[in-house]
Amino acid sequence: MNPPDLRPLKSGKTVFSKHESKVRSYARNFPSLFSRAEGSYLYDDQGKGYLDFLCGAGSLNYGHNHKLLREALVRYINDGGVAHSLDLHTTAKAEFLEKLEKLILEPRNLPYVVQFTGPTGANAVEAALKLARKYTGRRSIVAFTNGFHGVTLGALAMTGNSHHRGAAGQDLNGVIRMPYDGYLGEGVDTLEYLEKTLTDSSSGIDHPAAVIVETVQGEGGLNTASVAWLRHLQALCRKHEILLIVDDIQAGCGRTGTFFSFEQAGLTPDIVTLSKSLSGLGLPFALTLFRRELDVWKPGEHNGTFRGNNHAFVTAAAALEHFWSDDTFGAEVRRKGAYVTNRLTQIAATAPHSLHVKGRGLMQGLAFADPEQASAVSSEAFRRGMIIETGGPNDEVLKCLCPLTITDEELESGLTILAQSVAAVLSRRQPLPRAAV
Repeated sequence: MNPPDLRPLKSGKTVFSKHESKVRSYARNFPSLFSRAEGSYLYDDQGKGYLDFLCGAGSLNYGHNHKLLREALVRYINDGGVAHSLDLHTTAKAEFLEKLEKLILEPRNLPYVVQFTGPTGANAVEAALKLARKYTGRRSIVAFTNGFHGVTLGALAMTGNSHHRGAAGQDLNGVIRMPYDGYLGEGVDTLEYLEKTLTDSSSGIDHPAAVIVETVQGEGGLNTASVAWLRHLQALCRKHEILLIVDDIQAGCGRTGTFFSFEQAGLTPDIVTLSKSLSGLGLPFALTLFRRELDVWKPGEHNGTFRGNNHAFVTAAAALEHFWSDDTFGAEVRRKGAYVTNRLTQIAATAPHSLHVKGRGLMQGLAFADPEQASAVSSEAFRRGMIIETGGPNDEVLKCLCPLTITDEELESGLTILAQSVAAVLSRRQPLPRAAV
């Protein structure tokens, strides 16, 4: 039986449509009442299971309610561990910092200090932008087409999507927009344009404080920067004394097969932002990493009441210890990613003029020539027992963001549902509309 506050109201409207703002989005596309979750599955109040290929928009890399992480948190709570502490020193924070250094930063020769920001990815981005401007004394930040960095005003200025930008209610300043890798078509190095503007005193481009980039643009449609392009970007930043910020909020924490998405390119960014799957259990947690010499903050100059989420420290430390003590887990993610590439390529081959594969690792998907078909496939997959969402400028890309811990059998099941859903939609003349609540 449902808890009383989740039952449909006598008027026929659910408690959500009656009381919740129209700003809600995911619930419109997946209109079930979910009651529990485990591993790769969400379950509704009728007991129906759905394979989760959305995973909190990439916030649940280790699946739902991972047993080891959940038990670590329950022990901490039962022992009366500190829950809220601002930025006071706690044993939970100390353990997280020690494991982050030992298991992640030190093996990768990344000389970073850690700033605990507010609990969202946008908080981490805001801190990164402010720090870059404070350190350099410059104001402009280079951001790329189709980039997504959050919807608070500073991060929103860096975001390309007009749907989000249009809600700002004011001018969004301080950004220099440049074309991302591949934006102008194959064979065009978009960084040549950036370099030209940096070296031409009449370009009208002020010398920027920093460049902010995603190695894989999750919300932007799974656009993937090449290793060569990323290395060129870092070289340009070094040459012109511009700070390089990598926004690793969705692509990080193992999603592409290494803990940081920039490892394949051998980058050493000046600043890195992390959030989403950092806590390992879906708890709010974000941080900004940066080179020690950039640490020019005065005490309390950038703060937030919830920058000390001790419950997230506990689960994050357990996740680092369990999954990242060596490369075994990363290798498994890369193996599964190669399998996803193969299966998606097979699906795309059934409609070569309508579909193509995008992304990297377990952050891949199908781009549709017709965005309505992408939405229709998402709806069809939901009817078949899988949650998978769209992204991209026109929601034309169907994104596979399954748990990194997904079993081979579950992965095969999900990709089979996807293949069947694509076939069903492409066989129709008019795709069925998505459900709405």
